Amino acid sequence: MQIIDGKKISQEIKDELKEKVASLKAQGKEIALAVIQVGNDPASTVYVGNKKKACEYIGINSIAYELPEDTSEEKLLGIIAELNAREDVNGILVQLPLPKHIDEDNVIKAIDPKKDVDGFHPQSVGALSIGQKGYVSCTPAGVIQLLKRSNIEIEGKNCVVVGRSNIVGKPMALLLLRENGTVTITHSRTRDLKAVTSQADILVVAIGKPRFITAEYVKDGAVVIDVGIHRLEGKKLCGDVDYDSVAPKCSAITPVPGGVGPMTIAMLMSNCVESADFS
Repeated sequence: MQIIDGKKISQEIKDELKEKVASLKAQGKEIALAVIQVGNDPASTVYVGNKKKACEYIGINSIAYELPEDTSEEKLLGIIAELNAREDVNGILVQLPLPKHIDEDNVIKAIDPKKDVDGFHPQSVGALSIGQKGYVSCTPAGVIQLLKRSNIEIEGKNCVVVGRSNIVGKPMALLLLRENGTVTITHSRTRDLKAVTSQADILVVAIGKPRFITAEYVKDGAVVIDVGIHRLEGKKLCGDVDYDSVAPKCSAITPVPGGVGPMTIAMLMSNCVESADFS
């Protein structure tokens, strides 16, 4: 059984990007990412810190906006408009979730699609669904890299995605389809979920329920990718998959932590480096 090491693979990607950024700098091209955080949600603060560290490592300039919780939507949209207009900013990232009084949809739509390194803008999502060039949301893109760099064939495989969110489930299904997988999307209303998931050669789980997927959901020899992350009592982390019962049945599985998590930031950096081609 292969444990898919997201830390190792994300480091490989970051090292490749570092070289690429150095060669862009040699041609006089700098890359800058603007990161906007509204309020001080502790998890968001950790993510933003990790993004800044990754930028530093790769050689991307990061511009941080740390705005108070009571910042108005109008003010936030004003900052995005300024950043859209700035030629020295390649990527714009607004850390989600936003405070309740701000409409996330309006904010996502306000970002110039050429700078939408999160891949959440309707234009980016539309481009993915019809196979055109555009940014792909970072977590699903990271899952594809985990599979490819672990020499796991996607083409022709029966791929089941558990979860249909706009950020993971839907783009994940489209990306697996793009790699010629045969794809089924399941969700909270799926009848007899076990019957569907236990047919999967590749099972991607993103439902946000701790240890929900147990051994009887998984067929022998399947590849299981666990996108979930939860902090249990006593600070222990777990995913959406009950690792201890599922791992013995798998040909390959991602651990939590250290599986999909590190890949999300690596792919964000990859989108930032790609943004140099859009500008």
